[in-house]
Parts: sequence; structure tokens; C-alpha cells
Amino acid sequence: MSNLEEIEIKNIDHLGIVAGIIDSIGSVEIINKLVGEDFSEKISSGHVVKAMILNGIGFVSAPLYMFS
Repeated sequence: MSNLEEIEIKNIDHLGIVAGIIDSIGSVEIINKLVGEDFSEKISSGHVVKAMILNGIGFVSAPLYMFS
């Protein structure tokens, strides 16, 4: 039982699970391929859609423009 000191527990809630699923199915890359990428953009369209999904299901009352 001496290994208990090495265990680290992180609470990712449901948003971490959904973000992991979005990454595993590659939706960001699919959206970027369909919409196209402009190198002058700071954030790609795929990442914007991912943020909108996470914001929508996260029951966050603050709009996306208020996040850094």
C-alpha cells in the first residue's frame, strides 16, 4: 500500500470527457478541412466549434467572448 502516495486524482467532470471524445474522433481537423484554414487566424474554425460545444453543454452562463 505504499504506492498510495504516488496516486494523483484529477476531476475532469463531463467536459473533459466530451473534449476527449471530440479530439479522438478528429472533429476539429474535419471542420478545418471542410471550412479551410487561413494562416492569419489566431483560432481555427474547428477549435471555435469545439469551444461552442463545450460552452453549450457546460451550463456556463458567461459568453465565450468573456474567456481568455
